Amino acid sequence: MGSDSQYQIPAIEFTMNSPEMDRGTDEWYHLCKKVREACENYGCFEIVYDKIPPQLRAETFSASRKLFSLPLETKKQNLNPKPYQGYVGPSVRAPLYEGFGFEEASNYESLGSLTEDIWSHDQFCLNLWLCIVICLFVCSCYICCNCGTVISMMKQLDELKDMINLMILDSYGLEETSNLIMVSKTLLRLQKYTAPPSREYTMGSPAHTDKNFGTILFDDQVSGLEVQTKDEQWVKLSISPRSFVFVVGDSLMAWSNGRMHSVNHRVMMCGEKERHSLAAFALPIEGSIIKAQKELVDEDYPRILKDFDYTDFSKFIFSEGRAIESQMQVFAYAGIRT
Repeated sequence: MGSDSQYQIPAIEFTMNSPEMDRGTDEWYHLCKKVREACENYGCFEIVYDKIPPQLRAETFSASRKLFSLPLETKKQNLNPKPYQGYVGPSVRAPLYEGFGFEEASNYESLGSLTEDIWSHDQFCLNLWLCIVICLFVCSCYICCNCGTVISMMKQLDELKDMINLMILDSYGLEETSNLIMVSKTLLRLQKYTAPPSREYTMGSPAHTDKNFGTILFDDQVSGLEVQTKDEQWVKLSISPRSFVFVVGDSLMAWSNGRMHSVNHRVMMCGEKERHSLAAFALPIEGSIIKAQKELVDEDYPRILKDFDYTDFSKFIFSEGRAIESQMQVFAYAGIRT
């Protein structure tokens, strides 16, 4: 069972238009150091980020609730055979969970074509609600008028993702390395966790590590997210209403040669309230080879993983890797045996 005590992960402020956000300044490198140390020691950190107002976030979750309240048959129209994408309903392993994955979210041209097609229909449809949820996230007037609003939102999420990417690069002294060293696309996922029928402490999402580079997420202030500390204790997180959480994934752990900690996390539900959250996953693009940076391999940090193709690794996860504990899957697939 998770601890009832408050577990304090680092809270790092990203203050726009300040010297800290000006790459190359002393303040910038100090901020980069905070990000790196949080990723190494905790595997996650809280991003205190007030660029998106609380009211807008509330509107987002209001729309999300309407989306998930649709009839099951309607939601199933959004099924997608690709992992993590389309509608995912309750399962034996996660009976309280539902999710919608929005693929290619950082492909602005594709996204624009999709939303233009959706908005050309007069009748209500599932995809329309999905776009409303996305648009509400950034539209300052709370009304989605065209696909440009959705694209603007995605650019903001990608901007935050890329900012963290640069901070990690600079924190390791890799400024001269290509900024595309962690090329990724964004997958958005809307998530709902039903309150357990017994109202007792119940699994909402099984313990797992994310397989991507990193995940940016936030919730509707209904508690449930727990992380496992390095001494294997489960603890609850309590996050500010105006914050995001960044979670290190297995691919970033591999890229850093094990310096960064891919944190095991889960969702545990109790009480009478359902929980909604939104996650933006930085997925390595098709054909990406995940490999440790040579600058991060030394006597103190000998190489722990072989280079591996992310697409092939994903296929392994959903085949013979299913039986392996999530945090051990990358080592089972690409671990260097001594």
